[in-house]
Amino acid sequence: MRVAATRPVSAAPVLAALALLLLVGSASLAAGAMAGHVLGGKTDTPAAANSLDTDGLARFAVDEHNKRQNALLEFVRVVEAKEQVVAGTVHHLTLEALEAGRKKIYEAKVWVKPWLNFKELQEFVHTGDATSFTTSDLGAKQGDHEPGWRDVPVHDPVVKDAADHAVKTIQQRSNSLFPYELLEIIHAKAEVVEDFAKFDILLKLKRGTKEEKMKAEVHKNLEGAFVLSQMQPEHDESSSQ
Repeated sequence: MRVAATRPVSAAPVLAALALLLLVGSASLAAGAMAGHVLGGKTDTPAAANSLDTDGLARFAVDEHNKRQNALLEFVRVVEAKEQVVAGTVHHLTLEALEAGRKKIYEAKVWVKPWLNFKELQEFVHTGDATSFTTSDLGAKQGDHEPGWRDVPVHDPVVKDAADHAVKTIQQRSNSLFPYELLEIIHAKAEVVEDFAKFDILLKLKRGTKEEKMKAEVHKNLEGAFVLSQMQPEHDESSSQ
């Protein structure tokens, strides 16, 4: 009885096919990212906003913008940082920069692929002026401004700080097992009274699966300390306008 000899199966074609699939997949991933197809949603990274790495990305964004537009912006600080996973990471930065001595707010997108030592500024947009409320004089020395409330940009760093303080204080005073999350600053007004500033802010918050609106009044003194003066649920959005 003759036994037929078995031929060894070569692994080369299988490995080649796998390599081709990986190559095509990587190319598609990169092409999708270049076309703006998002592979992951944006995530807030509060700690990153104060990190040296994020500062470096923001400074890179300002420098690149200056080169492209022949501008003279001076980086001040990062207000907010978010990340989005694509073929690498797109960093969405809200930053403050000086232009001719005036503080302004910009939104920047920086695409980073560390394994390729790749970094690219994809977008740099002016979104508004920063309010004149500063730590030293709250931007309104006595006699410089008329009394009364005035609208201020919701993306202003000082307004954002006031809103963050309000949310932290609301959480501390709450008995809820679910933490409060700031989804949006809907509207903000400010008024300077003697030696402190008052911020009237309408917030959109999330607690567990529930979303709610909260109106908060936050005071800021000359030393830069925030105090939540009062808060109440907001049911009629038009009353904040």
